[in-house]
Amino acid sequence: MNAPVGILLAAGRGTRFGNHKLLHPLPDGTPLGVASARALRAALDRVVAVVRADDAELAAALRAAGCETVVCARAEEGMGASLACGVDATPDAAGWVIALADMPFIEPATMVAVAAALAQGASIAAPVLDGGRRGHPVGFAASWGEALRALSGDRGARELLQRHPNELSLIPSADPGCVADVDSPGDLAGSRAPSSR
Repeated sequence: MNAPVGILLAAGRGTRFGNHKLLHPLPDGTPLGVASARALRAALDRVVAVVRADDAELAAALRAAGCETVVCARAEEGMGASLACGVDATPDAAGWVIALADMPFIEPATMVAVAAALAQGASIAAPVLDGGRRGHPVGFAASWGEALRALSGDRGARELLQRHPNELSLIPSADPGCVADVDSPGDLAGSRAPSSR
């Protein structure tokens, strides 16, 4: 049976950031989106990054980090369309571990834990930080393929999680990176790329 595939959602414009967010260097010099890709690649053999058609520089950087890239023609519709594009490009996957490219501080071990939960039969899996806040990435079993391919808009898979709460397996985590997204340069103040990269 095929293994879960990582899907890195990297087609947003990040307009609140002020410049190209996913190419912005972290304190160690790694572009933000590349750090996210490396964490996902450390956990999964195959990672597909979803990018915009006009973002060749980011696409090249993500390919250099070991990702396949898929151009989403509907990227302007929002995260749901990008997620659908990534799932549609990987129809034989045994499931998907969906990560956001603007969350560069997730530890690879968190990605591994989500993928392992799917391999052990979880329908949907996600980390939960210290018993409270649900984080990323979110894993979906192959049975969710049709529903994921039907997504659109900017809510990603959030509505699926809200409609099917009993399908979600929460994985206890002490990884603060699983809830730390980067919206503005201020979100990087005092941050550092995990040493495991």
